[in-house]
Amino acid sequence: MPTSPELSVVVPVYNEAGNIEEFLRRMVPILEGSVESYEIIFAADPSTDGTEDLIADAATANPAVKLLRFSRRFGQPTASLAGLEHCSGRAAVIIDVDLQDPPEVIPEMLERWRDGCEVVYAQRRKRDGETLPKRIVANLGYRFMNRFSEVEIPRDTGDFRLIDRRVIDELKRFPESHGYLRGLVALIGFEQASIEYDRPARHAGRGNYNRFFGSLRIGFNGIVAFSSALLWLSTILGFVAAFVSFATGLTYFALKMTGANFPLGNPTVVCIVLLLGGLQLICLGVTGLYIGRIYEEVKRRPRYIIERTIGLGDIIGR
Repeated sequence: MPTSPELSVVVPVYNEAGNIEEFLRRMVPILEGSVESYEIIFAADPSTDGTEDLIADAATANPAVKLLRFSRRFGQPTASLAGLEHCSGRAAVIIDVDLQDPPEVIPEMLERWRDGCEVVYAQRRKRDGETLPKRIVANLGYRFMNRFSEVEIPRDTGDFRLIDRRVIDELKRFPESHGYLRGLVALIGFEQASIEYDRPARHAGRGNYNRFFGSLRIGFNGIVAFSSALLWLSTILGFVAAFVSFATGLTYFALKMTGANFPLGNPTVVCIVLLLGGLQLICLGVTGLYIGRIYEEVKRRPRYIIERTIGLGDIIGR
């Protein structure tokens, strides 16, 4: 294989032993029929089910298969960015190993890339195997982000996309500790195109993050990274609470002056205190999200530490 393959495939994995063989069985023929040369980089959080052993066996049989193994679990977003930082292809595809992102979409991505698009992202028509709460959270999250974010993030997309080497090199210039890949790619710009596909259910096993709270966590990461809308929302909530309190007091005064008979006392006080206290805690929590992000960024700790590699030389961390 040449030093710089035409295409790198970056695959974040964690406890995915049931999917590795089937993923490679479907992926390798597609790559061999679509590109001159390729590499498949598995970016692996330490697994307990033998995932890394299966990847090592595959690397022995096919030198194009490579492995980054982290010193501890750093999470899927960091694993994807690490794979991109250490790939050498003229373009790269980020794809999940569970086959919910079908490898059969890659040839169409390559066609659009060869026509001049620096980014080709896959947009979901259907989301089989996902619960209704997760679909609702995803839909509302994209609407909120695109309403308030400084960049537009295409709806119904994940990290499954092809990006040109030029975009990869620009991504390396962003030192953020919590890189939100789809937001960063949108921020970089260049010519981007979309292709649609139907997202099937997982091939095997279960996902490694909570389908509801995991989506919320990813959504908040994107909102905090690319918008200050939550801070403005906190300010608006404060004004609303102050207005409601003032209007309530004015209403009580007017009713009292007109001689109306209405209950006063503990229930009213409790409701008002709970309302104001809840709003204050929400606003403090939102402020804490931004302050916490600042705190994590100024420490300048490495985003990840690599324990060992296969096929990628000696790398100690980033």
